[in-house]
Amino acid sequence: MSLSVAASAEAVAGRMPALPPVLAELLRARGMHTAQQIQEFLHPSFDALLDPFSMLGMDVAVARIQMAIARRESILLYGDYDVDGTLAVVLLKTALESLGGVCRFHIPHRLRDGYGMQASTVAQAAADGVQLVISVDNGIRAFAAADEAQRLGLDLIITDHHLPDAAQGLPTALAVLNPNQPGCMYLCKHLCGSGVAFKLAQALLELQDRERARTRILPSFLKLLALATVADSVPLLGENRVIVALGIEQLAQPVHPGLRALFALAEIDASRRLRTYDIAFRIAPRLNAAGRMGAASDVVELFTTRDAAQARGLAEKLHRLNEERRSVEQQALEAIERRLLEDAALASAPLLVVDGEGWHRGVLGILASRVVDRTGKPAIVIAHEEGEAHGSGRSVEGFHLLNAIESCSDLFSRHGGHAQAVGFSLPSTRVPELRERLCAYAVVNLVACGYTDELTYEVELPLDRVTPALAAWVERLAPFGMENPEPVFLVRAVHICGAPRVMKERHLRLLLAQQPGGPQTTALAWNWAARFSALGLGEGARVDVAYRIRPAESWRGRAARLELEIAGLRAAQ
Repeated sequence: MSLSVAASAEAVAGRMPALPPVLAELLRARGMHTAQQIQEFLHPSFDALLDPFSMLGMDVAVARIQMAIARRESILLYGDYDVDGTLAVVLLKTALESLGGVCRFHIPHRLRDGYGMQASTVAQAAADGVQLVISVDNGIRAFAAADEAQRLGLDLIITDHHLPDAAQGLPTALAVLNPNQPGCMYLCKHLCGSGVAFKLAQALLELQDRERARTRILPSFLKLLALATVADSVPLLGENRVIVALGIEQLAQPVHPGLRALFALAEIDASRRLRTYDIAFRIAPRLNAAGRMGAASDVVELFTTRDAAQARGLAEKLHRLNEERRSVEQQALEAIERRLLEDAALASAPLLVVDGEGWHRGVLGILASRVVDRTGKPAIVIAHEEGEAHGSGRSVEGFHLLNAIESCSDLFSRHGGHAQAVGFSLPSTRVPELRERLCAYAVVNLVACGYTDELTYEVELPLDRVTPALAAWVERLAPFGMENPEPVFLVRAVHICGAPRVMKERHLRLLLAQQPGGPQTTALAWNWAARFSALGLGEGARVDVAYRIRPAESWRGRAARLELEIAGLRAAQ
């Protein structure tokens, strides 16, 4: 840590004397430099939510929806098949119907309909008497569908968070709500699709009865909005952090039968404070399974029904689909891992493009994430179907994946996404050219973003400074997620005490001590057994360890000893 950084950290700590210097440094890294900023960060409140009317197009959108409600016009909500898109429909549908709106919704089927608004569905809506279409979590690149709506005399409001097409601009619509559109001064540019839909609901509900909306209705919306925000992997700073922090508090009281059934199947104890990990790895996969393996409309039904038996049946269906998804995913992942082992040229590329026949389109994004986790490289996974290649990609921090595929935009029949995740289709014959061009792009731009295999950490922290009190302070930085990661600390030259213990053939349990014969700390390393064996380290070895502090939990009324979770390890330098 440089002297200037240390001085700044001490200055921040000086404004709040009770704040440990380590925490002050972590807060500074997250952009918190003043006492007010720190207070707002550590104590998120509903009042910190931004004015929805500061979003470009909000006044026009609200006026048109109010007219539709007054005239009892039929409104179509056009969603998407992932967690973000389905929950956006639930939030906006609930808000509009509470105001007297007449709503229907359409969630596209991933395999039959593909991503985004389709002109044919818009045409069918017009034939069914719909007069206003509102897209949620999609539409910002739906030029053909927007043109069809205009031709048929339908009013279209687009609510989306994906990046607009820089070359073509915006589709023709009555109003576009997207913090990322040119000219929009809305401060939080990283809302998920449900977040944008929530801001529209907030504007409408507060205009009707501001006090009731802010004290009774909107806080209850934050439960589902927190699920969507975490599931969509958007940065958890600013308004998003407030949304998730307050939403997790609300999730401690799951009154809705759909939530209660889902929690039971995911084996989540609502009396224990939820972590973003619970949402991302236990709740979201079950919700996403509907769009990946079945009909995503089941998610909307789950959260709009008041019938406990129906909710339980829908939750059980999602649970079964998730089990099916896991099986399909595992088979494809094993094929990808064999490919990477057998093809040295493919494995050594700076950006991995792996393609195969028969892989289920619904798991491509998950597979890409798994490859990123295993290799530390941006990854794109492609499935071939009858001459068409469908791909999904995930990135590493600092590498803008949408910019990467935009550099090959002439190859695609469709494409879109954002910095960390993309989706596209193109003719199968053009996949080799795509791989070549993306790898050439990555050679230059991965170097530019500073990708490295070195241990990544925020603060150096010796083991003797890891205390329950510090762990409690660190936990106050939660909820953790993109751009507000769970802090990773570094300790240098600690000693491995005793023989490392392998658990379930994959995981590792180590006892570490700052000095030989000193106090020992337990450290767990998930999926590290093979990597540790390759390092040739054993009892008595000195290692540098990047670690997270696991929150202390009680057992039979006694405080448990703190444990560390290893994020990286190497022989001491």
